[in-house]
Amino acid sequence: MTVNEARKIVEAFDENKNPSEEEVFLFTEAMDFLIEENHSPRDMLYLGGYYYEIKRFDLALKYYEMAASYDYDPAYECLGYIWYYGRTGERDFKKAYECFSRLMEKGDPVAAYKVADMYKNGYYVEKDPAKYEQIIEELYPKVRHMTNFFDPVPEVFTRLARIRTAQGRKEEAISLYLYSKNFLAQRIRYNAFFGNLNIMKWLIDDLYELLSFDEEFFDFYDLYYLLKTPHKISFLYKEQVQELESVMEGDACTVCFNGKWFRGRDEFFRSGSIGNTKLTAICNDLYGFEVEK
Repeated sequence: MTVNEARKIVEAFDENKNPSEEEVFLFTEAMDFLIEENHSPRDMLYLGGYYYEIKRFDLALKYYEMAASYDYDPAYECLGYIWYYGRTGERDFKKAYECFSRLMEKGDPVAAYKVADMYKNGYYVEKDPAKYEQIIEELYPKVRHMTNFFDPVPEVFTRLARIRTAQGRKEEAISLYLYSKNFLAQRIRYNAFFGNLNIMKWLIDDLYELLSFDEEFFDFYDLYYLLKTPHKISFLYKEQVQELESVMEGDACTVCFNGKWFRGRDEFFRSGSIGNTKLTAICNDLYGFEVEK
């Protein structure tokens, strides 16, 4: 294998929405080859990110630490998440704080809201709600005009929306949630990472605590609200009717989409598809949502 051949394998994998096991194997082999040849921390971080997305956190940690050994700043953010959430089975808030605060001092907004979360929850540092709110308030003007869908706009906006809700500023909170919802939907079209889907789920749950749900006008991500309780729903894709149903099973709902069952709304949003195309990738092309009476 040559460097050019390896890069072509990686590029083809990036464009493949449903890779086979063989294609995954070729991709990881190509990335390991590039890392061995070029010693690029960017490649190390990229492969670590792939493993993080498929929840192989032990391998993610390996490549994140490899990238950090080159003093590559983005690697510290990724390591912060590993230690903050205990992805490998061990939470270490001290390590997480050291990673995030290192980047926060350099102006990184993602690291800043994670440091804020640590003050909110009292992780490693003493719990300080005022410090949490201060950091989020200061972040808002820095991110509000960002337009790249991978910028941390929804992460900051939803935190600020919860602050506004607690302050009784309901309309501002609703506005922040709605903006975040649209922004995040575009991100998920390109990257249906479980973390992004969780943000959307929590956002929808919080939004409809403040806003009455309109069964006459709703969209794909509003299904997070409907699928919490039993419903029959239909919508259209390329003029073809799609059938969706949520059914109580124990304390939660299971979901059936076009005859295929999912354990709940999380699995439906993660894996629901038409043919080989995930619903999250074509959400803008889904229309005519109706709750069947």
